[in-house]
Amino acid sequence: MSAAAEAGLRRILSVVDLLIDAVDEETLVPALLPLLLGAVPGDSVIWSPRPDPLHPLRTLPDDLLSRDVLDAFDREWWTDSLVRHTRFGSGTPMRRSALQTRAEFHALPAYADIYRPFGAERQLAMSFPAGYAAGAPRRVCVVVSRDGHGSDFTAADVIAAGLLRTRLSRVLNRLAPPAPAPGLITSRESAVLGLLAHGLTNQQIARRLAISPRTVDKHLEHAYAKLRVGGRVAAANAWLTRGTDPVRGTGAVRDARAAGSGGHTAG
Repeated sequence: MSAAAEAGLRRILSVVDLLIDAVDEETLVPALLPLLLGAVPGDSVIWSPRPDPLHPLRTLPDDLLSRDVLDAFDREWWTDSLVRHTRFGSGTPMRRSALQTRAEFHALPAYADIYRPFGAERQLAMSFPAGYAAGAPRRVCVVVSRDGHGSDFTAADVIAAGLLRTRLSRVLNRLAPPAPAPGLITSRESAVLGLLAHGLTNQQIARRLAISPRTVDKHLEHAYAKLRVGGRVAAANAWLTRGTDPVRGTGAVRDARAAGSGGHTAG
């Protein structure tokens, strides 16, 4: 390993420690952002998952981007070569200064509307695969910005960002796996999940399906593993957002409503 790579690893050790213990994205990202600014020093950081309706954009500081800035970004992002690199290119860590001079950056309409309002004069951006959201592959873009008073990002910053990129992608792929393959849920498990999603207890499900509560427990145990969840609430949410029941070809939401209103499902 080169001396530069060893130095980069030392800079990201605190992030690596956090990633090793990560159990869910909701608690990981707020703790991660300040550590990212320690590993790749800057004045602000933007964390943007795309597409992902459940995990919105996050920033540090929290109030970094105004509504006007966000609206301007939606209109003008395509004019920015650094954004295009993260969306359509390889997403490897890239300094803005490697793509355009400061004069070229300042000449962009996006500079006045987006970057100048939050003091982003120097930037380093990257993106990486980050598992799945709503059944579709997802990427996360990370942008670290500095104001005009300090120096530009260095080669060491780029190396550290590259080491982080690999590890962040690996952890987020683990935390946001693809949906289970269709056809794994049996018709009886489907019936149990439909009633569970409608809010019935195990005892109520057992009575409705004329089976024992112990059998309900076993069906749920098998379904949890297939849905890759750890409990009732997560299973209900996963079943309702699954879209269709691969066994019977009917909508999971409709199944849940029918089951809750007294409909029976053949086992």
